[in-house]
Amino acid sequence: MTDGPLSGLRIVEIAGIGPGPFCGMMLADHGAEVIRVERPGGVRAGSGGSASLDPLQRSRRSIALDLKDSEAIMALRRLVKSADGLIEGFRPGVMERLGLGPDTLLADNPRLVYGRITGWGQDGPWAQVAGHDINYIALSGTLNAIGEAGGKPQIPLNLVADFGGGGMLLAFGMLAALLSAQRSGEGQVVDASMAEGSAMLMAMTWGFRSAGIWGDARGTNRLDGGAHYYDTYRTADGKYIALGAVEPQFYAALGQTLDLADDFAPERQKDAAGWPALKAKVAAAIGGHPRAYWDAAFAGIDACYAPVLDYEEALAHPHNRHRAMFTDVGGVTQPNPAPRYSRSTTREPTMAGVAGADGRAILEELGIDPAAIDRLAPGTNPVN
Repeated sequence: MTDGPLSGLRIVEIAGIGPGPFCGMMLADHGAEVIRVERPGGVRAGSGGSASLDPLQRSRRSIALDLKDSEAIMALRRLVKSADGLIEGFRPGVMERLGLGPDTLLADNPRLVYGRITGWGQDGPWAQVAGHDINYIALSGTLNAIGEAGGKPQIPLNLVADFGGGGMLLAFGMLAALLSAQRSGEGQVVDASMAEGSAMLMAMTWGFRSAGIWGDARGTNRLDGGAHYYDTYRTADGKYIALGAVEPQFYAALGQTLDLADDFAPERQKDAAGWPALKAKVAAAIGGHPRAYWDAAFAGIDACYAPVLDYEEALAHPHNRHRAMFTDVGGVTQPNPAPRYSRSTTREPTMAGVAGADGRAILEELGIDPAAIDRLAPGTNPVN
């Protein structure tokens, strides 16, 4: 255990995919002891066939329990009784049918923070509807705002609902509830909806819209690729650069560096009607040289410029290397824990081992009868 800011916290994670494991990873990265409860046999949840290649499962122990077995349910209840928090990502009602709902577990452990992550939330007309990231951001209005003018909505990977508006939101909610439990002695349920989380990420955009400075048509606004000074452009060698010169001083520097100072008069920056023509001029200028030329031209210039790097280029970039943004663990390249702390240390990542490998040790720590341990965890799960 490292001396992370969450050192001393114990979290039980019911194995799932996407946002739940991401939340567990974040808490484990920052020092919490996270115990992942796996299914016995078969491929472990979310691994894609190999947990040893999945950064979302890093840095925690695991136990395999059959949650349809009454003895396993009692063992899990005993484990949760020793914990500060629990993470689960089933559809509403599944944990209750297993006998592991909030009423039961909070009765066992009144200080427990019971974290629930779903697409639509624990109640409402869509609560039981199947979905994934793309569906959640569609219903919240987020997906409609992303894409080029006149084109169809563009999928931002599964970053918005699963991770930013899902796993990270749940981690924040759990930490808020854990602080409350420390003060009050009372735990509670954290109901994290990925649809609502994706809406939260759009708070500034909703504000712009209310202020009349953001239109409903995607790709026509200052931060969605509509403006000539906030977009990506193709270079002569087929690579791309990203420009984000929003503030006037950065806008002026951009125009000068592109040798388009006359076209970048201050009054033209906010004139949306002129953006398409200016974008064509910027594209022509940037397309006339390879990306390395622009890297050199913008070096030392505060114009909000960056090259669009691919995976290998991102790993090699001097700033990313200086900050140790990425690491390699067992041949798996992945981001290092973030953020950084002035006093505490985050955990050095370790990849997941065999599912359920720590089961016997965990059950022994709970003081469970050896004969019961032999039945619940007769050996390690052979599937990795």
